[in-house]
Amino acid sequence: MAGRDLLLFVAVTIISSSLMVPTARGNTEGDALYVLRRSLSDPDNVLQSWDPNLVNPCTWFHVTCNQDSHVTRVDLGNSNLSGHLVPELGKLEHLQYLELYKNNIQGKIPVELGILKRLISLDLYNNNISGTIPPSLGNLKSLVFLRLNNNQLTGPIPKTLAGISSLKVVDVSNNNLCGPIPTTGPFEHIPLENFENNPRLEGPQLQGLAGYDTNCS
Repeated sequence: MAGRDLLLFVAVTIISSSLMVPTARGNTEGDALYVLRRSLSDPDNVLQSWDPNLVNPCTWFHVTCNQDSHVTRVDLGNSNLSGHLVPELGKLEHLQYLELYKNNIQGKIPVELGILKRLISLDLYNNNISGTIPPSLGNLKSLVFLRLNNNQLTGPIPKTLAGISSLKVVDVSNNNLCGPIPTTGPFEHIPLENFENNPRLEGPQLQGLAGYDTNCS
């Protein structure tokens, strides 16, 4: 009896321990990236290595991880991809570079990108992205590069972006944005050509003389 009781105790302990083992850290990130893969058309098989059965996505092409196996870069610029971005990208909490420029991506910029507080570079230029620039991007306090030019974006430039002190490059040219161009914070040093070819933009905001809210949506 004692032996059987011991075996039963060991079995229960093993089962209990297996239930308490946390999911591998890379799985959430891999799942998020696989949702992105499923939302994209990939005629050149650029994403062929994105296998959801692997422990984490660190061996996938165009994905870079840090020493703790967290995704820090996604480099898919100029990859002949079409489709749309997905809210699950907000789960890549260690992401620093999101490079999706020069594709044929459509749809809106997910507001969930504003969760990525380590993000340094957001490059979505030369796509067919529509909708507005989410004010949530103002939460990206590490952001240095924001390039959204050559899309189909509408609405105002969010005032929240002026609160990102690290921001060095902003390019929203060749869209259909409206309202005033902010001039405070990092926008003091952004050249006006980075706003050109937005027929409804109303020139630099006159600090103290013009309100930010306009008939712009």
